[in-house]
Amino acid sequence: MEFYDTIHDLVWDDVTRSIYEKTDTDVRRALSREMLTVEDFKALISPAAEPYLEQMAQLSRHYTQQRFGKVILLYIPMYLSNECSNHCIYCGFNHNNDIARKTLTDEEIMEEIKVIKSMGYDNVLLLTGEHPRAAGANYIEHAIRLCRDHFAAINLEVYPMKVEEYRRMNEAGCNSVYIYQETYNENRYKVYHPKGMKSNYKWRLGTPERVAQAGIHRVGMGALIGLEEWRTEMAYLAMHLKFMTKNYWKTKYSLSFPRMRPAAGGYQPNFLMSERQFAQALWAFRIFDHDVEISMSTRETSNMRDHFITLGVTSVSAGSHTDPGGYAHPDRELEQFHINDDRSPQAMEAMIRAQGYDVIYKDWDKTLR
Repeated sequence: MEFYDTIHDLVWDDVTRSIYEKTDTDVRRALSREMLTVEDFKALISPAAEPYLEQMAQLSRHYTQQRFGKVILLYIPMYLSNECSNHCIYCGFNHNNDIARKTLTDEEIMEEIKVIKSMGYDNVLLLTGEHPRAAGANYIEHAIRLCRDHFAAINLEVYPMKVEEYRRMNEAGCNSVYIYQETYNENRYKVYHPKGMKSNYKWRLGTPERVAQAGIHRVGMGALIGLEEWRTEMAYLAMHLKFMTKNYWKTKYSLSFPRMRPAAGGYQPNFLMSERQFAQALWAFRIFDHDVEISMSTRETSNMRDHFITLGVTSVSAGSHTDPGGYAHPDRELEQFHINDDRSPQAMEAMIRAQGYDVIYKDWDKTLR
């Protein structure tokens, strides 16, 4: 059975209603349990949990230190291409957007590697749009092989692939694949993804399963906050995480729920999530699954990221560019979105260490491949 089969008969509005109907008693019951159900998770993201945020924060800190210690992983994205055949209405890489397009050559990839290594990184996240002719599986596999002698950990955030293609990425040296559903609302999914391969809701939803089946070490999942009601998105993400950890228990998992940022096209979010609500969602996930990794990107403000270092986050990016070739030759016209926190890795490291935490630049070693 696939995850799609477990949620196909659910009605989005009914799930939303079940969250808003949670009571103070439901919240206190959830906070008293060591092992939580999805219904318990719904209680923790409900309005009824708002008076308990301080208790949730302390539990989140406790479980994070218990499982991960006082350590934060720094990673950096490297955009290989902004060419894309999809028409996602909220994305700067939308096929219809009038922006400059670029796919890095081998020489340009090596230039990016040189700059990123000079920043101290040993953990890189490779990203592309979805354009099989410009940056397909062969191109991505080749890019991994170019990077493998320079980085201990190579991770992907690219378009959904077949199992056999993910096996090729694994053999080439890929450690993790991050794939975000954007929205779990199937009835509204095509509104945001009208054309292109990404318009296939079921194919994208099944990607974490194919990644796990290919034997890749880590799967990253998440939703883009701003498209649909955030509490309902988080409930579906919790269901997805529960399904994956039960059926693919050998795989590690990471979560991210980035809030929408300004990008080419000027799309405005339909639903807003405040920093307080972001905190509620993050702490609910840590209490729900003590072992899941949680990352926070440069989409969020520096002040916000500072405050979450000790409260549940396990990895952050720093010094990021969202344009292909942006480290060696920055070009704002090529960006996917505008970052919010533009501090250097050194500034981030100083902030993290000032809070009594250690910083690591890799969580994987080449010898373990």
